[in-house]
Amino acid sequence: MEKKIIIAIDGHSSTGKSTVAKQLAKALGYIYVDTGAMYRAVTLYAMRKCFIKDSHFNQEAIERYLPFINIKFKLNKKTGIAEVLLNNENVENEIRKLSVSNNVSQIAAISLVRQKLVQQQKLMGAERGIVMDGRDIGTVVFPDAELKIFMTATAKDRAERRYKEITERGEQVSYEDVLKNVVNRDHIDSTRKDSPLRKAEDAITIDNSNMTLDEQFQKILELAKQAASTKER
Repeated sequence: MEKKIIIAIDGHSSTGKSTVAKQLAKALGYIYVDTGAMYRAVTLYAMRKCFIKDSHFNQEAIERYLPFINIKFKLNKKTGIAEVLLNNENVENEIRKLSVSNNVSQIAAISLVRQKLVQQQKLMGAERGIVMDGRDIGTVVFPDAELKIFMTATAKDRAERRYKEITERGEQVSYEDVLKNVVNRDHIDSTRKDSPLRKAEDAITIDNSNMTLDEQFQKILELAKQAASTKER
């Protein structure tokens, strides 16, 4: 694949967007950017500052402190995965906790937060050769992406995958709480005013409810090769 393209992967939470995006980036020699991790990092910052606590949500304070939030990705040479740094602190594990998941959609709904992160994301893809996943990559960040994928699955299947992932890390959660989180995030992501989750008109839907990880990867890899081949011509 000589001609590098932009691959935008959007979809519902816990559909495995990050997993397949990482696989694609590695197979193609592309840069992978997990935009969801960026919103999670902002969420963690707000939680640490107590801007988010129980039912308390101080949007004004979050917006005021945005200039003090610096997010970077650093490659872990052992795993080959780019990990998230929040103000130079590796927070890769912390941002994956259910407590962060329960608040990230509220953070992502703040227009100033989205503006700050979308600007950074656009710069990351300036030279193409990038795989980026999130909620608005194909509709807002890279509407001109050569390949747009929209991933979905039933809430039940997504909750089961997410529950397995969380418990394997040693975190104690109930399946019911994870399912509730998945359903709530779907609602917030799809109904927010700024850049709601929606499928781009030219995106290809991948429903992976009954697909293995390898089947999913092979299908999207083939689509990527076709998109790059079309660009080259």
